[in-house]
Amino acid sequence: MPERLHKVLARAGVGSRRACEELIRAGRVQVDGEPASIGMLVDSERQDICVDGKRVSTAGKFYYFLVYKPKGYVSTARDPQGRPKVTDLLPLPGVRLYPVGRLDLQTSGLLILTNDGELTFLLTHPRHDIWKTYRALVTGIPDNGKIARLQQGVVLPEGKTAPARVKVLKAVAGGALLEIGIREGKKRQVRKMCEEVGHPVIELRRTSLAFLTLEGLRPGQYRPLTPGEVRSLKEIALKGAREYPRKYVTGRGSDE
Repeated sequence: MPERLHKVLARAGVGSRRACEELIRAGRVQVDGEPASIGMLVDSERQDICVDGKRVSTAGKFYYFLVYKPKGYVSTARDPQGRPKVTDLLPLPGVRLYPVGRLDLQTSGLLILTNDGELTFLLTHPRHDIWKTYRALVTGIPDNGKIARLQQGVVLPEGKTAPARVKVLKAVAGGALLEIGIREGKKRQVRKMCEEVGHPVIELRRTSLAFLTLEGLRPGQYRPLTPGEVRSLKEIALKGAREYPRKYVTGRGSDE
């Protein structure tokens, strides 16, 4: 049955749906030897699909890994500056994996790596309501009013954040350890939220995504997701798409 080309490419592990659309716009995708166009329908079983002249396999095996990203690693498959990449932690010759969302260079914690573009789309689009939880060490101790602001949403240059789950876990020397849950993916969102209320982040770690945690892993380690975990992630994302308030949908972006 014919499908949109960008969906076929994403499912084949070429990239997210948005990234595949950009490849098509850039003229890097060909179907049966002819340049592809945005929105075109293809039959992946009958037509020859290539990216940069290389044939795309639409029947490849999908891989899913939960990774404990250390600080100092970038959340990309390529880095012009030559910095350590999170994909370097999983040496799988011949398999192109890419991270689902991003954690900035100095943020550690839970990250999923896969070659399943469909799962990437489900987990990164804000309508799909995937909760991500962080432990943030901040300067000073936020009072009840500032905690309430974080919970209700703060105004950032890119728009107001959606309601968050926030609580003070404990006070430490010169600051506090917060637990913050968000269901969006604005760039450096947790850091910006805390800075906006006057408590900049010193250390940041993502501890969970949906029901997944870092249990049993140390920085730099990883484990494969089970088929049941992958199935549950997709079910949660699809359920969230039906229930998430549309007024909070601001478009896809990078995670913290």
